Amino acid sequence: MSNPNPPTIEEARVGGGNVNPTENKLTDRLSHILADLGKNGIFIALIAVVVLFAILTDGILLRPQNISNLVVQNGYILVLAIGMVMVIIAGHIDLSVGSVAAFVGACSGVFAVQWGLPWWLAVILSLGIGALVGVWQGFWIAYVGIPAFIVTLAGMLIFRGLALVVLGNANIGSFPAEYRALGNGFLTDVFGEFEIDPLTLGVGALAIIALVVQQVRTRRGRQKYSQDVEPMAWFITKLVLVSVAIGFFAYSLASYKGIPITLIILAVLVLVYGVVMNRTVFGRHIYAIGGNRHAAELSGIKTRRVDFWLFVNMGVLAALAGLIFTARLNLAGPKAGDGFELEAISAAFIGGAAVQGGVGTIGGAIIGGLIIGVLNNGMSIMGIGIEWQQAVKGLVLLLAVAFDVYNKRRSGGN
Repeated sequence: MSNPNPPTIEEARVGGGNVNPTENKLTDRLSHILADLGKNGIFIALIAVVVLFAILTDGILLRPQNISNLVVQNGYILVLAIGMVMVIIAGHIDLSVGSVAAFVGACSGVFAVQWGLPWWLAVILSLGIGALVGVWQGFWIAYVGIPAFIVTLAGMLIFRGLALVVLGNANIGSFPAEYRALGNGFLTDVFGEFEIDPLTLGVGALAIIALVVQQVRTRRGRQKYSQDVEPMAWFITKLVLVSVAIGFFAYSLASYKGIPITLIILAVLVLVYGVVMNRTVFGRHIYAIGGNRHAAELSGIKTRRVDFWLFVNMGVLAALAGLIFTARLNLAGPKAGDGFELEAISAAFIGGAAVQGGVGTIGGAIIGGLIIGVLNNGMSIMGIGIEWQQAVKGLVLLLAVAFDVYNKRRSGGN
């Protein structure tokens, strides 16, 4: 017989009828955790890749020198990934960044080595050339209306050719010590010689404190406006795990040579561009254009201007990547920049950028670049040939994009 007086919705919410309040509370907490894991899936993927190669290499991957090399050897890709994810969010692509990096690296060689200019002036002039390259490509894309794919494909050929012209099909080196520090320098022994660098440990501790303060303030802000927050136990667990990871990273750097100059450059870029994308009108316009360009135009956004400055920015970052790569090798050569565009694009997509545009983060692109770096480093330690390394990275990229497509279809109900 059916119940003549079934529980109302309100009774069910407070535990009436057959609904167990404890089970409801547990279900809510579990759903929060699962949703949070989904949002941070790329970070979990990075941890999984690190753990996998730590096991496969018998812990060699996690030695202090390899931790430091992960940043130094992949710094130029991470710089490119920052600019590339912004371009992809706006619905474009840039195939020319590798050639631009090679061209600017060649120009810096002429400035610093052949002409004997001060290293800082060579760097400024090189970044200016990158900006001019961005102006050139941004003009054709934003104001002439040629698709970015075509313009940057042409740019890939043009600037590769110009790099060869500048170099005269020969290598240029060696560079001043201050210039080389961009790619190989370390901030160490500031307080004297120690086995474990205290400055690096101090910076790591400050990073942990800043993380905890920022997360606590964000949580309190959400609670103040009656927004959902994750369970306290899960909140503390996340903070502890991330803090341990930062502490391990800082200790590894302190045990080797200290903080790489490349890492300082990256940290500044991540902070600046994180603010630009999340807290400025320009950043919101980039997301709006990538989400729906026509709607963005109807709402009054100057889409051409945004596109133009996006590619100027990409030119400057490609120039900076070229300087870092040239400084690391202490050489400007014809083969510089080969494949840079593919690794930068891969980092952006692995980091969660959507193929259609409108979705992506600076942090996600950095983590995507770190995943590629761990793959490169781990497979090199294992002695895997370059041909298999390329195949594995291609498979990882395909799976990342496939996962993005799957999520889009699921959220769309298809």
